[in-house]
Amino acid sequence: MNLFHTTRREFLHRASGGFGSIALSGLWSDLQAAPRNPRGARHGHHVAKADRVIFLYSTGGVSHVDTFNHRPQLTADHGKSVTTSRWLNKSGEFKRYLIKPRWAFQQYGESGTWVSDLFPQLGSVIDDVCVLNAMHCESDGHDKATLAAHTGSAQFARPSAGSWVSYGLGTENQNLPSFMVLAPAAPYAGAQTWGSDFLPACHQGTQVVPGKNPLPNIRPRVARPELQKLELELLARLNRAHQKTRAADQSLDARIRSFETAFGMQREAPEAFDLSGETQATLKLYGLERGATSGFGWQCLVARRLAERGVRFLELIDVGSNSNWDSHGNMADHARLARAIDRPIAGLLTDLKQRGMLDRTLVVWTTEFGRTPFNTNANHSGREHHNFCFSSWMAGAGIRGGLVHGVSDEHGILTDHNAVHTHDLNATMLHLLGIDHERLTYRHAGRDFRLTDVAGEVIHDVIA
Repeated sequence: MNLFHTTRREFLHRASGGFGSIALSGLWSDLQAAPRNPRGARHGHHVAKADRVIFLYSTGGVSHVDTFNHRPQLTADHGKSVTTSRWLNKSGEFKRYLIKPRWAFQQYGESGTWVSDLFPQLGSVIDDVCVLNAMHCESDGHDKATLAAHTGSAQFARPSAGSWVSYGLGTENQNLPSFMVLAPAAPYAGAQTWGSDFLPACHQGTQVVPGKNPLPNIRPRVARPELQKLELELLARLNRAHQKTRAADQSLDARIRSFETAFGMQREAPEAFDLSGETQATLKLYGLERGATSGFGWQCLVARRLAERGVRFLELIDVGSNSNWDSHGNMADHARLARAIDRPIAGLLTDLKQRGMLDRTLVVWTTEFGRTPFNTNANHSGREHHNFCFSSWMAGAGIRGGLVHGVSDEHGILTDHNAVHTHDLNATMLHLLGIDHERLTYRHAGRDFRLTDVAGEVIHDVIA
């Protein structure tokens, strides 16, 4: 049901047969202030520190002990045996051997934060970053962990975090989608990672595939703009008349909204994706050659341009056509993959800061899980999936830069203190956007759903 399109009286009349007045009372206050346009900009539950999110996702499971979680004891104990309780999606007792990091760690910035040699450029801006070194999640399977990282549910398809943000706050620019995904390919779990599921379909992510024509079919086929406008106005009148007899038809309303957004995109999107006006210094910042239309640098620069133009939630998926961070057999892959994103991410943070945007832009980087600090022998060249401990980071709006939050055990196997679950990360992200994660709910199948399900705590220690 589209909560924002129907009148409050119509909604309450239809809903009264489905659930009680107690459940309705919690929803009533939000509906009173809700505009009729489901994508219209609106305020959250409290004063926000962030206006938008740029969500960076590295597919495949990045090794925490080779990137941001400096564990010198792991190096000292290289080759020693340990007994683990989980191995290749199986529980039990397994004798395995510790493997030291493949890359050295250096301290960067005034904070002295440890970062491995895989990310020297990110190290140069680490004082703007808060590293979360005690992340954990339920699943060590790619599909489930990827789904959980995006939707808060490892078991079932649920609305993506970007869809929840779009649903809760709308967008300041009606000519562009409120939730956009810049991705050459889908990660594990596919397009449902940016799906809206039971939320109104106008809140699902719009995928943009890097290339010479990132938005195909965006140019109008009608030569005269005024003629196209007349045609669309007629279509809108017919659709609205048709909709009056189907007021609860969410798919129909989403289709109407899609026509409206598409018309606006014809005017605004081509300019947003045109990098020809960017200076050589800016292109260099992102590691881009002039004329480039792909690569993670392109994704990062386009994300900055879209953020400037009011897009509420931007996800950048770091996934290659033939490989990702899933380094079972060869950890050397991490070096190539890190080179592809290190300068672009550092450039994005620098560019946002130079333009005064970082203060109101929340940048989040994560992966579905980490990789085992051990393997079947100490000379093994790869690492397996590891969900008991991994690293993520946040930067920008309201975040305490130069902070390392959370500590693992000495080998990076288990979280020790200040552990952060995926639900906690999502709760904190929503909090910074001015949203109470316990109050942003949607009634579906007889219960109220939310991004953080029935869990999640805001990580107040990381907020300035």
